[in-house]
Amino acid sequence: MTGVVAQTSYGPVGVWTAIVAVGIATFCIRLSFIYLFGRIDTVPPRVTRALRYVPAAVLAALVVPSVVTIEPTAVETLTADRVIAGGLAAVVAWYTEDVTATIVVGLVALWVVRFAVPV
Repeated sequence: MTGVVAQTSYGPVGVWTAIVAVGIATFCIRLSFIYLFGRIDTVPPRVTRALRYVPAAVLAALVVPSVVTIEPTAVETLTADRVIAGGLAAVVAWYTEDVTATIVVGLVALWVVRFAVPV
């Protein structure tokens, strides 16, 4: 099996320098939060309000790319089986706030649309 080798204009030293720089930057960002929250007794209310939206934002960032796929036309994109099932699951989640009902409705809708509806 032959693999595809990425070509770049940077040499090995440039690539490794970039990797190490990004690693150090990532470590410093994480360390800064640990350092700051160890020194701050109370979290400011603005930060507390912003942190309440983090779980929803992370969930959306994880789910939306796997549900929405870009098809050649807008109609094909909006009528994809995963979009329809995800939309139904979102409606159930909105009205019931029940995780189990959301998962069951989403899976059943996906199976029905994928296997029972003729294309």
